[in-house]
Amino acid sequence: MTSSLNKYVKYALVLLLSVALILFTEQVKYWRNPESGSISWDTIGGLAVLWLFSFIGILISAAMKKVPVKFLQEFPVLGWVSITSLIFCLSSDVFVNAIQAVNFLAITTPILTFAGISVANRLVDLRKTSWRVAIVAIFVFTGTYLGSAIVSEIGLAFTR
Repeated sequence: MTSSLNKYVKYALVLLLSVALILFTEQVKYWRNPESGSISWDTIGGLAVLWLFSFIGILISAAMKKVPVKFLQEFPVLGWVSITSLIFCLSSDVFVNAIQAVNFLAITTPILTFAGISVANRLVDLRKTSWRVAIVAIFVFTGTYLGSAIVSEIGLAFTR
């Protein structure tokens, strides 16, 4: 019982660390551009709502591991967090207004950092793959970049 409780306390603290990183990126943005505004209580409230959605998603995922349905057992935590967020945001505008106070780019910076760390932990596995994967990755990255640039140029041409 206490080991599972400790596990959830660790999850809560990791989520709290993520919130702290988001607040840090918000503060750095303010230092770089003082006109952008400082961290407000609305931002902190929005981060608290995001923390709550994430933790509820983790709890639902853990509960679904005990259900005899294989699909629910293997459903990813991110999916449960997304469903939780969707349900709460559709049920009340309070949640939507709270989350709107959080800068989207401040959220993406820590997420991309965590993604980079998780990929770096799997470099040994990447070495076992064929060299052809690198060529495919280069074409995918180039195609994605060029596709995004073309779509944005078309969008800008229509707005002029």
